[in-house]
Amino acid sequence: MSKNLKIILITLGAILLVGLMFAGKLISGYNQVIAMDENVKGKWAQVENQLKRRYDLIPNLVETVKGYAKHEKELFENIAEARTKYFQAKNVNDKIKASNRLEGVLSRLLLLQERYPVLKANESFLKLQDSLEGTENRIAVERKRYNESVQLLNTFVRTFFGRFYAMFAGVSNADYYEVPEAQKSVPKVNF
Repeated sequence: MSKNLKIILITLGAILLVGLMFAGKLISGYNQVIAMDENVKGKWAQVENQLKRRYDLIPNLVETVKGYAKHEKELFENIAEARTKYFQAKNVNDKIKASNRLEGVLSRLLLLQERYPVLKANESFLKLQDSLEGTENRIAVERKRYNESVQLLNTFVRTFFGRFYAMFAGVSNADYYEVPEAQKSVPKVNF
């Protein structure tokens, strides 16, 4: 084998090796951004599971309270409207807004027990309230996990190579589940 042929083969081998390394890095980055995107979707599904549980509990809680607070019609209408908006929401951001609206209304509903002492002692109300509080805690945990996975994805998408991989895979930044400013203050209930 001639010296020139060896040089050509070594050069081709080096180019092929660099090409394989580049392709491997491309595939690895693509798979990484897809896995992060699926993780965000999976975490959101868990948030939705807990929100669904909340929305299933609310009608029972409302019916129990209705017997004691018949004149609180506006509150019950707001709860029904918030629940409907959640199930009509088309994307994650709209569902987050509907859920946040319901949280504000729920705090008013739970404060009704202060106005109706008999309701405070009602066993079914207390059980439903405990279930709802447990669900709210689960939602908080799942929301935290969702936001952590969103942070990982969004950070990766903002990196130099991550942006390329995300664009190549058709993945974009995800929305955080944030509490609106109006709900960061202490709720005021007026009767």
